[in-house]
Amino acid sequence: MITLGLPFALGLLPLPWLIWRLMPPVREKVTALRFPFFRRIAEAAGADPREGAVVLVRSWVQMAAALTVWALVVVALAQPERVGQPVEMTRAARDVLLAIDISGSMDARDFPGEDGKPLQRLEAVRNVVKEFVTRRDGDRIALIVFGSKAYVQAPLTEDLTTILDLLDRTQVGMAGPHTALGDSIGLAIRTFEASEIKDRLMILLSDGSDTASRMSPVNAAEIAAGDGVEIFTIGVGDPEASGENRVDLVALQDIARRTGGAYFFAADESALTSVYDRVDAMAPRVTETLSFRPRKSLAHWPMGLAVLIALGAVAVLHLQTARAGRARA
Repeated sequence: MITLGLPFALGLLPLPWLIWRLMPPVREKVTALRFPFFRRIAEAAGADPREGAVVLVRSWVQMAAALTVWALVVVALAQPERVGQPVEMTRAARDVLLAIDISGSMDARDFPGEDGKPLQRLEAVRNVVKEFVTRRDGDRIALIVFGSKAYVQAPLTEDLTTILDLLDRTQVGMAGPHTALGDSIGLAIRTFEASEIKDRLMILLSDGSDTASRMSPVNAAEIAAGDGVEIFTIGVGDPEASGENRVDLVALQDIARRTGGAYFFAADESALTSVYDRVDAMAPRVTETLSFRPRKSLAHWPMGLAVLIALGAVAVLHLQTARAGRARA
């Protein structure tokens, strides 16, 4: 389908006719011959001499070319364009951030697998998280890992393949042996600041209590809530343990409550899978569909045709003038 981007430009079509009707003709002085017996010639011809102007007569080639060129220029100004079929694009309306604890305690092999064999905590978490990420196809996901420090492994992106590859490369202790729970939330807030999407979800997974943060988890959660970040916390590990190996369930519950999120505890791999299923059900993919029609400008066609017609008219007039000159000679 062909449409006009500026259809009101067609109102310029009658402009030459209006100028011809309303504007006075152009007058200019030209050289002339003086006849001493001019009055006698006029009387013999029966003419009444008076002041006036000679109106040049245009040939039909000039008139046709001028009108056609003007019409084509006006059509080009109206911006003709070809409109294609509607194209729909689906994009994420929610940003999801995964914050995964990779402190030294995540190396413990006490996480019961589905086959009953003990797994490394990080390995079990990684297996389940990868399946969760795969199901979020179309969402924008960021990845933060934290130990003694928190680091952005991947900013918000729709390239889930990169997220999965970075998960495979993540190893225990890469960020230090301790647990900076509050700092990971603070870094997540800064990561979300680069996004214009208001629906923001953070999934925080940890097996230890905060021992290395410069900002307390509670204060970080309050700031996150003010920025519209909803946090789902997942605790893994042994709540009865001590020191770095003890998971602080109270802190995780408090973080989730302050941000309007939810708290879960996963004791084994099957329970962790169930937790992510519940997270997926509570926070399903949120998308928005954008529809647009591709447009291709066609203004160059009438403009190019106008140039060709103008050049052709000039050539024809030049040939006519040349022939007339040869005929007089």
